[in-house]
Amino acid sequence: MSNADKFLEAAATFPEDALPNNQVYEHPLVQRYATKEMSFVWSPAMKFTTWRKLWTALATAEQELGIEITDEQLEEMRKNLFDVDFELAAQKEAEFRHDVMGHVHAFGEVAPKAMPVIHLGATSCYVGDNTDLIQIRDALKLIKRKLIQVLDTLKVFAEKHRDLPTLGYTHYQPAQLTTVGKRACLWMQDMLLDLERVDREIEELPMRGVKGTTGTQASFLELFDGDHEKVKALNKRVCELMDFKKAIPVSGQTYTRKIDFNILSVLSGIAQSAYKMCGDIRLLANLKEVEEPFAKKQIGSSAMAYKRNPMRSERVCSLARYVMSLPNAAANTHANQWFERTLDDSAIRRVVLPEGFLACDVILTLLANISDGMVVWPNVVRAHVMAELPFMSTEVILMECVKAGGDRQELHEAIRVHSMDAGAVVKGEGKPNDLLERIAKDPLFTAIHSKLDTLVDPKQFVGRAPEQVDEFLGEEVKPILEANKELLAMESVDRVNV
Repeated sequence: MSNADKFLEAAATFPEDALPNNQVYEHPLVQRYATKEMSFVWSPAMKFTTWRKLWTALATAEQELGIEITDEQLEEMRKNLFDVDFELAAQKEAEFRHDVMGHVHAFGEVAPKAMPVIHLGATSCYVGDNTDLIQIRDALKLIKRKLIQVLDTLKVFAEKHRDLPTLGYTHYQPAQLTTVGKRACLWMQDMLLDLERVDREIEELPMRGVKGTTGTQASFLELFDGDHEKVKALNKRVCELMDFKKAIPVSGQTYTRKIDFNILSVLSGIAQSAYKMCGDIRLLANLKEVEEPFAKKQIGSSAMAYKRNPMRSERVCSLARYVMSLPNAAANTHANQWFERTLDDSAIRRVVLPEGFLACDVILTLLANISDGMVVWPNVVRAHVMAELPFMSTEVILMECVKAGGDRQELHEAIRVHSMDAGAVVKGEGKPNDLLERIAKDPLFTAIHSKLDTLVDPKQFVGRAPEQVDEFLGEEVKPILEANKELLAMESVDRVNV
């Protein structure tokens, strides 16, 4: 048997006892990228202890409004908010074929005196939907913190490079000069718009509240013997206990899934901003003008040892592409909710909501890391500027010569000829742009020979870009950073490791 045949035989079948701890799929978003903070928001621990908080808040409010629930029962519930037996809950769920009832019974096991009043008057969506909204709210607050931190690091970068001239690009062709700092402000402008939407969602996000099976609150009206005011008071009080300013005014069995679409659209907006920024960085890295942070022992390529790939920016773009796709799923889910509710929303929401936030959180963590350690190579930037600036400066040269008494038409023709010849040298021979040298040798331009270097100083061609940086940072960015300085003081648990 040849070595090739031996290999085919050895590789043909995976042994059942090989690598027993690594035979189950691991989600790379969680295992490889996600931060501990955002993972916790969407963790089983967070979800199911929030269910218990909601049951306890409901029972507390019901007692306050006259339902016979004892202090002892409430105390028992409070003492066991975080004592979740997941194995028992799974057993009960398998028995009842119902996840909520599985956890009702698991809660009742550790709070037996409270068992008769757990989930009193409620439907599954009371804990399910309200918990989703609590997780969304907490996740949005974390996203806001990360967004503020990215703005802060970009502010420092923009200030440092506020007046460093660089080629502007339109159609990815050299255009009028801007500055490195002004370009960073373009990235920041997008993120400020994202921050406005994040703030609005945090401020306006409603709780589902206490609504009953089809949103009519019939079970609670029965519980309170037809007292509408008490039902309304119950809804308001539960929202207060769970730190919500309001409940959604009306609902079916669930809160409208348009809220999910709105939330994922906000995350998509952040992903778009991140993709734009990192796309620019990737193009600038190719030009060798800018590099993202590169660790001392980092390997850019397993084959090409010299490479310094913008792998973090590439990862941002990769994850952003996924986040940008999610609003479409939410739109279809909302559109396909029949009447008061259909369950075809459930499975997909378990995927898109957590993954949208997990991915967006990773994106912002990466952006903070990139912008904090981004390297600019001024000499390379200047070389690219000076390769194009001679052509851009011809109008200034022409005007100065005319002011000194020259013939505009004669000068224009001379510049045209010199420009064509210089362009032929650049494109045909691969040599540097020698237009300025040609002008410096032409007697027609004697009037400006002594100040030619001054006339083609790149800083004379950036317009108000440095002042725009100062104004934008001073009037738009810094007030927001000052208003959120407590978020800047908070240190993130995670770092970028890969």
